[in-house]
Amino acid sequence: MLNSLTIHNIVLIDRLHIDFEEGLCVLSGETGAGKSILMDSLGLAMGGRGGRELVRHGTDQASVTADFYLPDSHMIWSFLDGQSLSHEGGQIILRRSLSRDGRSRAYINDQPVSITLLREVGDMLVEIHGQHDERGLLNAAGHRKILDDYGHYDPLRAAVRQSHQNLISLENLLAEEEAKLAKVKADEDYIRHNLQELEALSPISGEENQLADERSRMMQGEQMSDGLQDILSGLLNKNGIDAALRSLLRRLSRMAGQDRGILDPVVNSLDRAANETSDAIAGLEEILRNLEFNPHELENTEERLFALRAAARKHNCLVDDLAQLLRDFEQQLRALEFGDGEVHRLKAEITVARANFDQAVADLSAARAEAAEMLDQLVNGELPPLKMEKARFRTQLVPLDRDEWGSDGGERIEFQISTNPGAPFGGLIKVASGGELSRFILALKVVLARKTTVPTLVFDEIDRGVGGAVADAVGERLKRLADEAQILVITHSPQVAARAANHWLIEKAEKQVGGDVFTNIISLDQDRRQEEIARMLAGAKITDAARAAAASLIRG
Repeated sequence: MLNSLTIHNIVLIDRLHIDFEEGLCVLSGETGAGKSILMDSLGLAMGGRGGRELVRHGTDQASVTADFYLPDSHMIWSFLDGQSLSHEGGQIILRRSLSRDGRSRAYINDQPVSITLLREVGDMLVEIHGQHDERGLLNAAGHRKILDDYGHYDPLRAAVRQSHQNLISLENLLAEEEAKLAKVKADEDYIRHNLQELEALSPISGEENQLADERSRMMQGEQMSDGLQDILSGLLNKNGIDAALRSLLRRLSRMAGQDRGILDPVVNSLDRAANETSDAIAGLEEILRNLEFNPHELENTEERLFALRAAARKHNCLVDDLAQLLRDFEQQLRALEFGDGEVHRLKAEITVARANFDQAVADLSAARAEAAEMLDQLVNGELPPLKMEKARFRTQLVPLDRDEWGSDGGERIEFQISTNPGAPFGGLIKVASGGELSRFILALKVVLARKTTVPTLVFDEIDRGVGGAVADAVGERLKRLADEAQILVITHSPQVAARAANHWLIEKAEKQVGGDVFTNIISLDQDRRQEEIARMLAGAKITDAARAAAASLIRG
């Protein structure tokens, strides 16, 4: 239950603290006293929308704190554990702050959280039935969620969503596989031709750099070979150094026999030079024989390198990507060979998935029909005390065409009413008058509230537009609901207020210093409560007759 609510600097509220009790808690006050501000503040603590306009004029920050106490069995504890939020002693404190600059912060048990998480927790703790939320009940698009929440068959809804998602996923996979297969079949000749070319080429990742390095090395060897060959030719041709030395040596040798040994040193020197030249020639020839250059090898290397680069240009890719491209073509052909089998497999899975989805939809539809029957029975039971003895309410389940089924099931749901015997059923807003509509909405809200797991229910002026015996019936139903949950009611009805276990008065007051207007709340004792109910009966001028009537209402 909601233990207390502390409000600071929200619109007309300076600082306000309310300690609530169990049972039916009534809040009343004159129009404009600030009851709507109180509801806005509670909604803010629950993660509702809040803007800088809520911050009290002249202040920089506003805050709302809601303190709850719940039994150990409540589902909120496991949820908080799942969010790694600490808690102890059965207490949950929700806090929300707003700054003048528009910043908003949220806390659960003094631990910072997102507004979304605060709202999710708030929805588990408080359910607000506002004076304007009948617009949601009038909108048939929201009736399915209302019925589903009332029925509490979440596992069946989850089964429909999961089986539908599985079916959609398989159908998407099938569409992709069929499109892929169709493209491969259309390009089969092209794929086979390119595959044959690449298989003949047998590209290897990293091969381009290796071939380029080998080509560079061999081209350098070719240049060295050509240079050495030129040098060797210069040494060996008929006008070369070797031939010249040997020719000179022969002439000197002929002359040496006549010079009595004078030319011997010269002959010896030239002989040594000729021998060293021969050694140099032999060395060059040996180097040329051992030089790592093979013109055919260079030609083969260049042919391989240029073939790889030509293939890369053809396929608009890098040379290193050719090996992967070859594998891609192989995979596409395998897809062509095995694609039909994959399509058949997916179609078989879809048949099973569709059957599972159909069964899940059927199970959910049956549960909805059962919940609708119970809802209709209970709502119709609430109508006679509200002076609508001849009216009837029903929940219409309209089957959808098979191709319209989705994650929400296989039917459209609409709440319908008939105001008189023999009159056709129709949508709430189309059939009921203003007064009838309010009572239908009230009956529906009372029934829906009985099934909620939320510990605190708030009814904000849902009894407007009714009085007398109808208002008394409203009060009696709210009091019965208070046996099952904490009920907070903002009301202008004395009949409802008289049923309260606890009663607070919301009023405007003026500060003695400065004259600022602010909203205040007072817990009423028995005498003040009787006086407030008398005011609700009589208006501004409270008579003794009104006081007596108030006392009679309180006594029941």
